[in-house]
Amino acid sequence: MGVLDITNSNTGWLTLWLEPLGEGRWLRPGETFRIRSDYNGDELDFLVDSWADEEDRAAGIENVTVVIQRGNPYAEVTDANGNTVECGHQRPPEISEKWDEASRKREERATP
Repeated sequence: MGVLDITNSNTGWLTLWLEPLGEGRWLRPGETFRIRSDYNGDELDFLVDSWADEEDRAAGIENVTVVIQRGNPYAEVTDANGNTVECGHQRPPEISEKWDEASRKREERATP
């Protein structure tokens, strides 16, 4: 079993993106999430990439993407107490509203 801990050492939000599923979880400063995959082979389980765009950085948001390269892409994600952390965990309401609005605008443009 592969295990990877992700800790937010920043002063703002850290978004953990789990790929290839495109799931996002939000970590507060100082918080750690643990990712467990079911892969038991000799090759690397995870690929990790951190990134930020100008808009995110201006809002105090950093991003880290963890790609499940081997085994079941539905990895287990838990907090420091072992509680399961689902997609959307702790997403700030203003981010949800912004994404919902962007989705509505895309749908409007796609509708003839």
